[in-house]
Amino acid sequence: MAGGPPPFIGLTGGMGAGKSEALAALERLGAATLSTDAVVHELLDSDEVRGELVSRFGDQVAPDGRIDRAAVATLVFDRPDERRWLEGVLWPRVGERVNSWRREMSEQDPPPRALVVEVPLLFEAGMEAAFDHTIAVVADEELRSGRAAERGHAGVESRANRQLSQQEKAERAEYVVQNDATLEELEATLSGLLANIGV
Repeated sequence: MAGGPPPFIGLTGGMGAGKSEALAALERLGAATLSTDAVVHELLDSDEVRGELVSRFGDQVAPDGRIDRAAVATLVFDRPDERRWLEGVLWPRVGERVNSWRREMSEQDPPPRALVVEVPLLFEAGMEAAFDHTIAVVADEELRSGRAAERGHAGVESRANRQLSQQEKAERAEYVVQNDATLEELEATLSGLLANIGV
């Protein structure tokens, strides 16, 4: 990759598979990383997006002046029309943020080893073509269930239902990383993967 732009990598996986741990490991390995979930949280804290959500759903979604993500999740995840509306508000803005981040990181001297964006709904949103490579993080189903339950997110079941299965994500990804062991082993696996990509 000498002289060329750093590879642009999309990272995905099912709930509880360990995407965040993989993203952190890739950052330790020299990649620049971005979580689209974190971008969404920033957007929900912005005046513009908060105003749109309050206009649509009422003050109940921002009882203290800030968006209550659990309240929004309860309102939209089992209502396809409302979910599509919300995605229409958020996804274009997420795309703009990712593109500007990619330009900014690529212009660094020296540039990062790779640019990795965590996108939970990478394949569901049809975003895979935007990336040079895709990675799916997978884990044993019991491990995933335990991890997801520990977080106690609202709308967990409906979120899982609107995602591709773990197997489908793995089949569509260029690289698959199994995350059933220690963080050290996960990092070692990802180090080998980056070497395989050529960075």
